[in-house]
Amino acid sequence: MTITPGCGHALTTRQRRRQPALIVNTGDGKGKSTAAFGTALRAWHQGWSIAVFQFIKSPDWRSGEREVFERLDRLHRESGVGGPVSWQAVGAGRTATRKGSDREEQARAATAAWAEVRRRLAAQQHDFYVLDEFTYPLSYQWLDLDDVLAALAGRPGTQHVVITGRRAPQPLLDAATTVTEMTKVKHPFDDGQKGQAGIEW
Repeated sequence: MTITPGCGHALTTRQRRRQPALIVNTGDGKGKSTAAFGTALRAWHQGWSIAVFQFIKSPDWRSGEREVFERLDRLHRESGVGGPVSWQAVGAGRTATRKGSDREEQARAATAAWAEVRRRLAAQQHDFYVLDEFTYPLSYQWLDLDDVLAALAGRPGTQHVVITGRRAPQPLLDAATTVTEMTKVKHPFDDGQKGQAGIEW
């Protein structure tokens, strides 16, 4: 079966199933990263190579998702099941509470991490990327938005990218193939409740 999109180029159904996805999960509601990692589980099941870059969370933060994906990477190496997983947590924790040199350290870390993502995209090193909390380095202008958009648009092959975080810039939303906005209706944090194991991490 061949379908001809509006641009006039005929694509087979198989080709249409192999289009590179750029997914953005944004908004003030809970679940942006949760949804991204759920999709990453599907990618792992397909045997894809996965790269996770967390742009705000520090390497000391041991989340449930990180523990599980590191175990899945070991399972892949030991048995060949699923795909390999590379996990990079490069931040320094909550940015809003940091000032001065701490903020500068965060900016340098984000810049170095993005350079590594860009290198891996150019080399087609992975099939699936999660750029967690990536909108914050963009909104804080630590990264050049035009450079990011060019690298994402020019990525070769079929490399899927999921970006999470609040306040995604409009040009990124325009470039994305899928945009989901998590709308907060109610959240216990608003009443002073702290994060809970098994719910937030």
